Amino acid sequence: MPRVQEHEFIDLSKPVESRVDEPTRRSFLAKCAGVAAITSMAPQAFARNFIDKYDADGPIARYPNPDVIVLDKRFKYKLGNTPILRLYRGTMWAEGCAWSGVGRYLVWSDIPANEQLRWCEEDGHVGRRFHYPSGNSNGNTFDYQGRQISFEHGTRRVGRYELNGDYTVLADTADNGKGFNAPNDGAAHPDGWLFFTDPGYGGLMNYEGERLNTGSPQPIQKEAIYRIDAPGKVAKVADEPFKPNGLCFSPDYKKCYVADTGLSHYPSAKSVIWVYDVDTSKRLRNGKVFASMEMDGKIGFADGIRCDEDGNVWAGMGWVGDGYDGVHIFAPDGTRIGQIRMPEIVGNVCFGGTKRNRLFMASSTSLYAVYVETRGGTLT
Repeated sequence: MPRVQEHEFIDLSKPVESRVDEPTRRSFLAKCAGVAAITSMAPQAFARNFIDKYDADGPIARYPNPDVIVLDKRFKYKLGNTPILRLYRGTMWAEGCAWSGVGRYLVWSDIPANEQLRWCEEDGHVGRRFHYPSGNSNGNTFDYQGRQISFEHGTRRVGRYELNGDYTVLADTADNGKGFNAPNDGAAHPDGWLFFTDPGYGGLMNYEGERLNTGSPQPIQKEAIYRIDAPGKVAKVADEPFKPNGLCFSPDYKKCYVADTGLSHYPSAKSVIWVYDVDTSKRLRNGKVFASMEMDGKIGFADGIRCDEDGNVWAGMGWVGDGYDGVHIFAPDGTRIGQIRMPEIVGNVCFGGTKRNRLFMASSTSLYAVYVETRGGTLT
């Protein structure tokens, strides 16, 4: 495009006569035309500089994608000829992605906007405000009857969207009679019950819920993990994590993984993922640290987590910066075996698509997806 040569300036603050030092006025007008062209094109040019490489109209992708990183030979899930794509941009804080196999759509939360959105596999369409208001929902999941379950910060409850359009409150009070801090994430069991976490972030700020002004990192009570057997039937099953956050089952439902983000408020906490045995009484036993979030001397947080069919844990990661934020993949023994570097903090992940071989990443202001050579180990 036309441009002024380097070190060549026109001082438009001076009278025309003093600005024109070329032999003819024609050369001066040509120079001004070049400046006008630059001025008119500048917004577009600057905007192009900030287009992310994963946008549909961004730079051409080079295969294999350098941001999907193999750290261990056990990470055999990288595809050499598939891109990471941004499917949507426009959320303030994206969380809680969950896949509906029957509807062939992905639902996710924008917590501060108090809404849920839906991405449809058939045509890539995103419908605004799939559910509004959403109770400042964070996590979402689907049960084995295809019903969506949401974990709500603002209302401090767990709710279920029924197939006939009704809404059922599954839990708003713990088994000790106290209200919840702010339910965060959960997962449904094939037998009809579910686990969920209650770290309380939505009770600490108006941005994601309702600030309770208690002056404590525990808005109402000790952070814990709970089980819901039926509407109103709740039992606490564990409280070792400082702030239990993301939660998922292993493919055989014999283990439960829980991300602990307590370091955000407790200096003595560790940024880790816990693993528990799920016993026959539907309780969590033998809790221990599964993996540390420290990498190369840097410590971030694991938020939403999911298991694949081989029992690896895929964790949405963030709060460090470039080279760390994204998705980290841990083998069943807790070894970090792979990484997906992303330009935004990844708050949550899930497997979806027709074959459940597409990893969706709810990432701050965006929704991303990438195909991988594995499938989700559980329903959603």
